[in-house]
Amino acid sequence: MILRVSQSSAEPRPASTPFGLIRNVFLDRDGVINRKAPEGSYVARWDEFHLLPGVDEAIAQLNRAGSRVFLVTNQRGVALGLYTAADVERLHAQLAERLAASGAHIDGYYYCPHDKDSCSCRKPMPGMFEQAFAAFPGVEPGESVMIGDSLSDIEAGRALGMRTIFIEGEPERRKPGAEKAAALADAVYSSLPEAVALLLP
Repeated sequence: MILRVSQSSAEPRPASTPFGLIRNVFLDRDGVINRKAPEGSYVARWDEFHLLPGVDEAIAQLNRAGSRVFLVTNQRGVALGLYTAADVERLHAQLAERLAASGAHIDGYYYCPHDKDSCSCRKPMPGMFEQAFAAFPGVEPGESVMIGDSLSDIEAGRALGMRTIFIEGEPERRKPGAEKAAALADAVYSSLPEAVALLLP
């Protein structure tokens, strides 16, 4: 597992929401932050990375509310040889620059570069979340929400005791299991900005 963390100096403040106390927001990447590639394809370079409408402002709103924001993403394309770990880290650095231009930031970037069934960090396994818990003392699952667009996102959050939000996204680009994910999630929204509106007091 590979980790990139940028910590903010601000102390997180509690946010009273319909979900209860939420201090930490875990986000999947493709399909939540940026437009998901067609099933079976991968976003490997910045010119393929298209930020979804309103995402930068939604993350900035979470920052201003005092919530920690984490990115947790499966990047199997590394294991398949389609791109490298350095490519993922470069893309995340470019994303950080793009968000900073809007006054937003992500506190920790985590990704799994492994193939299926070969590690403990590929969602729905807990490894990426455990690294966030270790890097940020005080981050607790019970005060966290997982926002994702796949069954593995929702299963990961539920297994850890987090609240979960399913992002529907584009129907033609949904992964198998989307209907089950929507049924399991605590809430379902079409986009991250809509979900953040629920989370903000």
